[in-house]
Amino acid sequence: MENASELDQEACYRAVLTRDARFDGRFFGCVKTTGIYCRPVCPARTPKRENMFFVVTAAAAEEAGFRACLRCRPETAPDMGAWRGTSNTVSRALALIEAGALDEGDVDGLAARLGVGERHLRRLFRQHLGAAPVSVAQTRRVLLAKALIHQTDLSMAQVALASGFGSVRRFNETFQALYERPPSALRRRGERVQEGGVKLSLPYRPPYDREAMLAALTARGDTVEGSRWSRILTPDVDGAGGSVSVEPAEAGKVSICIEASDLKALPGVLARVRRVFDLSADPDAIARDLSADPVLKPLVGARPGLRLPGAWIDDDLEAPSDRLPDSWTDEALTARAEAWRPWRAYGALYLAMAGISGAELMERDDAKRAA
Repeated sequence: MENASELDQEACYRAVLTRDARFDGRFFGCVKTTGIYCRPVCPARTPKRENMFFVVTAAAAEEAGFRACLRCRPETAPDMGAWRGTSNTVSRALALIEAGALDEGDVDGLAARLGVGERHLRRLFRQHLGAAPVSVAQTRRVLLAKALIHQTDLSMAQVALASGFGSVRRFNETFQALYERPPSALRRRGERVQEGGVKLSLPYRPPYDREAMLAALTARGDTVEGSRWSRILTPDVDGAGGSVSVEPAEAGKVSICIEASDLKALPGVLARVRRVFDLSADPDAIARDLSADPVLKPLVGARPGLRLPGAWIDDDLEAPSDRLPDSWTDEALTARAEAWRPWRAYGALYLAMAGISGAELMERDDAKRAA
């Protein structure tokens, strides 16, 4: 289900009938009779098949005129990492959009940063996400705003600022158009967090090897105390001074606390946290593709939730999931890794965690051929 044009509508409906959690975040169901779109695990009564169709992203649903369900709350679904691996350009574009590239800029500027034409970028977004870049950006703003409304005590003006809307008026108009009510009407008092910075939970797709991630972050010099990771924010890098911390939360989520001198920095900080902790990874897709390699198959099976520690600042035009270590200079080794795309970096990580160097891997292959 990694391509918008290849979504199996009947398989999607079967997953909705059983509320199969494995498909949460992989697609969304649009209900024609209500104008609402839902996650596959929505607790509401399942509509008739003829009243539903399915799209690969929340942005595609909203672009088609559907509004997010207030029961299953699509903003709480795990990110669909599989389509991130289908196109390096789309992956990098999404990272920039998450950091706010289209909050003040335009699609032409985004395409220029990626080194592609604007029409080509739009075509890739249609192919893989089923929506235009501007629709993806607006859905990101709306779903982040909904999370802030539900989970924090920020005022509506602060929510508008923190979620990337250019003005409170635009924020109010967008929510009125989508939900036929002002954003303040979506707030549930029991879910509000009163003090101690902006606190949010971000979802990820299990399994997740938390111990390996924290060990890797500690080894590279990040601040880790027990299970809590933290970082100081600076205006020159993050657009605001302050701090951010990440801790385990309920299953499938991490808890984030951000104290920032300027709430406009929030989208960028959240995007960097997702990258550092690799929260958008799809372990099922990674395991499926890497297991085709006989050396990697048992390694992936033994540690299915291994994630890539990401950089806080990352301006590389290649997707992190596909980068090979600088030490991999052997042409035969690099050629072998071509079969791991778009997860070459994960393949290299599994080998490193198992203590298998690139040279040893090639020696194994040579020994097998000689035998």
